[in-house]
Amino acid sequence: MKLNVKAFALTGGLFWGTGLCFIAWWIMLFEGATGERTLIGQLYPGYNISPLGSVIGLVWGTCDGMIGGAVFAWLYNFLQTRLPLR
Repeated sequence: MKLNVKAFALTGGLFWGTGLCFIAWWIMLFEGATGERTLIGQLYPGYNISPLGSVIGLVWGTCDGMIGGAVFAWLYNFLQTRLPLR
């Protein structure tokens, strides 16, 4: 069975982007908007614990997740055709 690369990329992007946004809002809910730069903020410029930073993280995470999902699905499909499991 092959994976649909576009669907897997979109799913990966939505999960990673909304996950980053959710984490920022979760921290803001309990600790407040600190605006501190996080470890992920070192990878994604503009991402921090603030409302604007969460939107920036949503955009960066969606793009990064889509690329990662597409690479994973393509690699899976490629290896599936090359390596017989039976």
